[in-house]
This record gives sequence, structure tokens and C-alpha cells, in this order.
Amino acid sequence: MKTRFQGNGSGRQTAGRCFEKISLGLVLMFFLLLPVIVYAETPSSSGAKEGAVAGEAGPGGADISKKDGADVTDAAAEKETGPEEIAPEESIPDPLEPWNRAMFTFNDRLYFWVMRPVSKGYNAVFPEPVRVSVNNFFSNLSTPVRFVNCLLQAQLKCAGIELARLSVNSTIGFGGLFDVARYNWHMEKQDKDFGQTLGSYGIKDGFYIIWPFLGPSSLRDTVGMVGDGYLTPWDYLTPWYNAAGADAGNYFNENALTIDDYKDFKESAIEPYVALRDAFFQHRQSLYKKE
Repeated sequence: MKTRFQGNGSGRQTAGRCFEKISLGLVLMFFLLLPVIVYAETPSSSGAKEGAVAGEAGPGGADISKKDGADVTDAAAEKETGPEEIAPEESIPDPLEPWNRAMFTFNDRLYFWVMRPVSKGYNAVFPEPVRVSVNNFFSNLSTPVRFVNCLLQAQLKCAGIELARLSVNSTIGFGGLFDVARYNWHMEKQDKDFGQTLGSYGIKDGFYIIWPFLGPSSLRDTVGMVGDGYLTPWDYLTPWYNAAGADAGNYFNENALTIDDYKDFKESAIEPYVALRDAFFQHRQSLYKKE
């Protein structure tokens, strides 16, 4: 199948394709979700609060909940620092919880009923080195997303690393199939996106939202995903279903590489919905602290 790369398309045409894909996906998601929403078992709000308290944990899964009969060291530390100096744990507002829980149920069942079984077959056919090379190829193609956001965040070293990685991996790495820059010169991929860029200019997260297929996000990061779409080269493929196919291929291959991560995460969580929300927020905050 032949495709052409539309490098000189107008921004209006690009935006039109972007909103067309989003609208089509939302309509399809609505009809797919109807039976899930009707029969989904939604935990009560009191149960969610109890799960959140029971499952409160620090980094690495260490339980940080207060217990009766705390040892002398804890009491001394509390006396020394003072209770007023203990900052409450940050969290992201969740005003759309009914929607988010429905989307969580949809994505959860999509994972166990479709993605995981199909990915296991995919992994059986294509060995891990092939899957890693496909992932490297798409990662190399998406360099403009990271490079531009490095510049927008005024991080010149970050931009230089991305430019060097693109040059090395596109040539010695056979079009990006091999991450030579990382393994030979220790040049790590820079995790930069437009959501981080908006945050660097003081724009807050907004509220928490879960999208079908895409998973957890925030209002700011959702806007960031749209912005990054303008910098993603394969989104300019025409007709539109070629771009959609490339997006789907990248999404599926990336998930196939980490297919059991979500299963392990859910099994270790007392209240998976709350745990996923907190993990997403803490991960995004950790990216800002690295800057």
C-alpha cells in the first residue's frame, strides 16, 4: 500500500484530521461502552475512601499509615519536627469520578478480554528483539515531540541530546531500529512532552480524567497530547486511516512489551482505581522534579 507524506499541509487541515479522529473515536467508544456502563459494578464512595486509607503507601510500597503504639523513634521524630511541619500528601482533583470509574472499567476489561490475550499471541509470533526494534523505530520518529518541548522549556542540553540521538540512531541505528545512542554513548531518551511544557509555564494539572484506550490523564496533559499530535510525523500520513493505523500499531506494540505490568499493579493494589490515580499523579510530579 502506497502512502505519501504530507509535509506541507496547512495547520487547519491537520487540526481537522485530529478532531475527526477524536470525534470518530468518541462515537465508537460510546457504543462500545453502553453494555459496560450498564453492567459495571461501581464501588461506593465510602468504599473508595476506606480503600484509599487502607492502601496508603509511600514510595516502594512501604506502608506509611499511622498505627497505635508507634515506637519511640517515631514519637521523637514527630516531637522534633512538630505536627505543623508535616505536609499533607498532594493529590489531583477528581470531580469526574463517575465518568472516570466507567472508563477505568472499560479499559480494565479491554485489557483482560482483548489486549492481554491478543498480545500474548503477538509476543509468541514476534520475539522480543523484534518488538523492541519496532518500539525504537517509533521512538526515533517521535523525536520532534521531545526536541521541540526541550526548546520550549529552555533546556538546551536536553535538545542537544535529542538531536544527537536522532542523528546517530537514524544512521548507525538503521533508521532507528536500534538505539545505538543509548547503548554505545549512554545518551538517554529525554521524557519531554507538551503537558510538561505547559506545567513549566505555571499551568496547573486541572482535574483527573481517564480516556478510553489512552488511560489516565489530566486536563493539562490532555491539551498537551493534542499539541504533541502536531509534532508527530506519522499523523501527517494520508489518507487518515494510514495515520490511525500507525498510531494503533505503535500503541499495540508498546503495550505488548509491558503486557503484564498492569496485571501485577492491579493485584498489588487494595483499591486499583485510587491506586492508579495516585500513581499517575506521582509519576507526572516526578517528571517535573527532574527538570
